[in-house]
Amino acid sequence: QVQLVESGGGLVQAGGSLRLSCAASTRIFSINSMGWYRQAPGYQRELIAGITSGGTTNYADSVKGRFTISRDNAKKTVYLHMNNLKPEDTGVYYCNVRDYYSGGVLGSWGQGTQVTVSS
Repeated sequence: QVQLVESGGGLVQAGGSLRLSCAASTRIFSINSMGWYRQAPGYQRELIAGITSGGTTNYADSVKGRFTISRDNAKKTVYLHMNNLKPEDTGVYYCNVRDYYSGGVLGSWGQGTQVTVSS
């Protein structure tokens, strides 16, 4: 079973930046597609950024141009660089392994990391 540990969240003012990290215990991390998800208060968890094993990225419209997903296969870690944060970015951020074809998640959800953006 894949274990995922997110970190790097915190309280930041609007316009600020944060970098989130997700360490994965997958056996061969380099072949996995990964995703970052966000669950805002009162909303369902949603995919906001994805990266394939080949480095192809995709983003939700709400974060495009502000967030960047990247990966370090040697460290089995995926990152989410968040710039120009807005109060609506507040929520718990999770990562997971994604099925390349269906987009579904393949691991158990970790504890997530809280991001709070003040106005």
